[in-house]
Amino acid sequence: MTNLNQAWFDRALAVIPGGVDSPVRSFRSVGGTPYTVARGQGAYVWDVEGTRYLDYVQSYGASLLGHAHPAVVEVLKEAVAQGTTFGAPTPGEVLLAEAMTDRVAGLEQLRLVSSGTEAVMSAVRLARGASGRDKIVKFDGCYHGHSDALLVAGGSGVAQMGLPGSAGVTAGAVGDTIVAPYNVVPTLDESVAAVLVEPVAANMNLVAPHPGFLSGLRAECDRVGALLVFDEVITGFRLDFAGAERFFGVTPDLWCFGKVIGGGLPVGAFGGSRTILSSLAPLGPVYQAGTLSGNPLATAAGAKVLSLVTPSDYDALAKRVAQFASRVEEAVRSTGLHCVAPVQGPLMGLYLSREPFDAPTDFDGAKLLCDNGLYREFFHAMLSQGVALAPGAYEILFVSLAHSDEDLTFTVDAAARAAEVALRL
Repeated sequence: MTNLNQAWFDRALAVIPGGVDSPVRSFRSVGGTPYTVARGQGAYVWDVEGTRYLDYVQSYGASLLGHAHPAVVEVLKEAVAQGTTFGAPTPGEVLLAEAMTDRVAGLEQLRLVSSGTEAVMSAVRLARGASGRDKIVKFDGCYHGHSDALLVAGGSGVAQMGLPGSAGVTAGAVGDTIVAPYNVVPTLDESVAAVLVEPVAANMNLVAPHPGFLSGLRAECDRVGALLVFDEVITGFRLDFAGAERFFGVTPDLWCFGKVIGGGLPVGAFGGSRTILSSLAPLGPVYQAGTLSGNPLATAAGAKVLSLVTPSDYDALAKRVAQFASRVEEAVRSTGLHCVAPVQGPLMGLYLSREPFDAPTDFDGAKLLCDNGLYREFFHAMLSQGVALAPGAYEILFVSLAHSDEDLTFTVDAAARAAEVALRL
């Protein structure tokens, strides 16, 4: 019988470096051949061979409602019939920006772009231009996209590949980037333009912020006149109805968004107060542009997703995820393998070890657990049972609103069997 996944991957290898358009999709850290997805519906995806997987990747958090939600599909059908891109203002970009600024306290204006990387890159440029300063502080193990200045000491695919950064990034490109340990408030000086942080570190598996860490960053930035930037590409409208600002009660100066705000289409956004955003061209001297920015398909899908979820939906999902995480921990531990599944709202991590351990609080602790080899065996054992996790230990699990109680119970039972396999190897 022809292995269609292998056949498609072989074709991809011939025309795409490594056979993937993003390193996190490769199976390099877990081994084997990636499955090639043909379609998705709700909590599930099907590969080109027709195999169905219960999907906890959910496009790394973009699919809050699950795949191919009927209301999103319908609005996209309507939008595509009107045209796919214009290079001109459209009502859709205004409606999405209004929906976002209405939700998030302090977010007065934003500009739409085409990816999370572009959003963070632009926010950093804006922070430097508005402050007249050069230095940027980021945290070890946090991933902020693949712009040169921010790849150093990154999580996600950078960590999975075992890289400290990236070849092709010059010393000058990172010369103004300062790396600090997560969960420790650094002492700043007047050379720092901005502190860039994932409010919940979700690219080194999941590391929660200590109580007082984010508020401490806010106070330290205020002390020296630096800008606090929340990278909410993952947490924005995934952690909470209004993102990390509402969840933690800390207001940054700049926000970066992606994933959920596009309803599954390529999108990003960065924003803040009118005063700071007035530094952007055409009003100010900080240049930023994008032909496909504010794409009418992405804005239509994103606005529809945001219109369909309520604060109570987030509260209910967070409660379900907390219970699910506890059940996964219990199921894995029943086999003798040690497990911690930390949660923050609806976000969930998963660490495995042969020895007892506490949830890590920084990248060093997370790295020890992510690199112990257990996740590789656990991942394949889950996949063989039809449960698709991210193909790398540095990523988190995304439970969508489409995952049913039956789906979660099936996953708990599968986790116990996968733990037994991992423990034997």
